[in-house]
Amino acid sequence: MPAKGTHRRPNAKTLARTIAAVSAGGAVLVLPVLGATVADAAPAAPAAKTAPAAKTAAAPESYVVVHGDSLAKIAHEHHVDGGWKKLYEDNRSVIGDKPNLIHPGLKLTLGTKNAAAPTVARPTADRADRSARPAAAPVVATAQKTYTNDLDGWIKESLDIMAKHGIPGSYEGIHRNIMRESSGNPQAINNWDSNAVAGTPSKGLLQVIDPTFAAYHVAGTSMDSYDPVANITAACNYAAATYGSIDNVNGPY
Repeated sequence: MPAKGTHRRPNAKTLARTIAAVSAGGAVLVLPVLGATVADAAPAAPAAKTAPAAKTAAAPESYVVVHGDSLAKIAHEHHVDGGWKKLYEDNRSVIGDKPNLIHPGLKLTLGTKNAAAPTVARPTADRADRSARPAAAPVVATAQKTYTNDLDGWIKESLDIMAKHGIPGSYEGIHRNIMRESSGNPQAINNWDSNAVAGTPSKGLLQVIDPTFAAYHVAGTSMDSYDPVANITAACNYAAATYGSIDNVNGPY
């Protein structure tokens, strides 16, 4: 017989199946005794993952001007969106009113990089599925820049070639000298000065004699000294070696 005690708990399973009988005047009263049940606690839902915060934008980059630099060259080499004009606008307070006159030691701001886009977490199954697929081939841009067949287009094409070869010069400096030397006529020739008397007349937009054209010809351009782009590029190459830049030429050279 189990020991009596005031704090002894009945067995829940036994109570569920036990019927208590009470006799009263010969009658039997049957009372079902319900057993207590205990509910298991539901497991807590896992915490939702949050995407990492986006990276903040990087600080603006700067560049210190060295000998032989021009705004066009710096903008091209550092991929400045908007070219030399945007570079000049961003640094006008430093450069002053003449974009073609920059000097070594001048510190320019090149702009800011784009902030990285936030990374979004994807389901594991999706990542596993994508990892089994072959990587897509990289897209290569093949579009070639085009230029108008006029003075504006010839100068712009020459500036792009000059930038690749580190030759300084600005649109304004080239245009100003062309208008003085040939009035924009690529077939202009000087048959009366001392060069002409010596048998080497000045030719083309920037009036270059054949020996100078051959000595300062830039690879990738035409060997014809009358060719507008070849003539401009060779003349600017000569001016850079002799005067520092075509921008510094303000008379016969």
